Amino acid sequence: MSRLRIFDESRPQSPLAVLDDHAAIAAELGGIGVRFEQWAATQPIVPGASQDEVIAAYRSDIDRLMGEKGYQAVDVISLTPDHPDRAVLRQKFLSEHTHSEDEVRFFVAGSGQFTLHVDGKVYDILCEQGDLIGVPDGTRHWFDMSESPYFVAIRLFTNKEGWVANFTGDDIAAGFPRMQAKQ
Repeated sequence: MSRLRIFDESRPQSPLAVLDDHAAIAAELGGIGVRFEQWAATQPIVPGASQDEVIAAYRSDIDRLMGEKGYQAVDVISLTPDHPDRAVLRQKFLSEHTHSEDEVRFFVAGSGQFTLHVDGKVYDILCEQGDLIGVPDGTRHWFDMSESPYFVAIRLFTNKEGWVANFTGDDIAAGFPRMQAKQ
C-alpha cells in the first residue's frame, strides 16, 4: 500500500502526518507541485517482459505525459534482490540531490521510497506497483530501494542523457527512515 509520511525536517523520529489513501496522498503532494497518479496496464505484462512490451502496456499514459510535459525519452529499469551491484546502486541514490529536469517514475512492479525535502518539511513517499511520481526539477530529494531491492519502473526524461544528479552536500538523508525490504 502506498504511504506518505510528513516530517518536520528537524524531527525525523516522529511524523507530523501519515497518509495511506491514494487520493489524500495525491492532494498533499500536489500542494508542493509533485504529481502522484495511479496507472493501469492496457494489456497483460508477464514476468520477464521486454522493455518494449512494458512500455506498450502503458503507452497511452506515457504519450499523455510526454505531450503534456515535453519528455523526450522513456525507458524501463529493473532491479532484483540478487543484482550484484545492488548495494552500490542503492548508495548512489541515498544522498540528497536535485535534477535540472523532472524525475518521473512509474512503478510497474515492486516498490521504492522517494523522500522530498521542501520548505522545512520532509515528505517520505512509499511508491508501490501502479504508482507514478513526478518530482519537479530543482526539488531536493533522495531515493531508497532497500537492501533487497525489487522494482520494475518506467522512467521519462526531458534530457536524452537520462539521470543526472546534482548532489547538495547536505547530510539530512542520513537522519530519516530508510526503506525496509518486503518480507
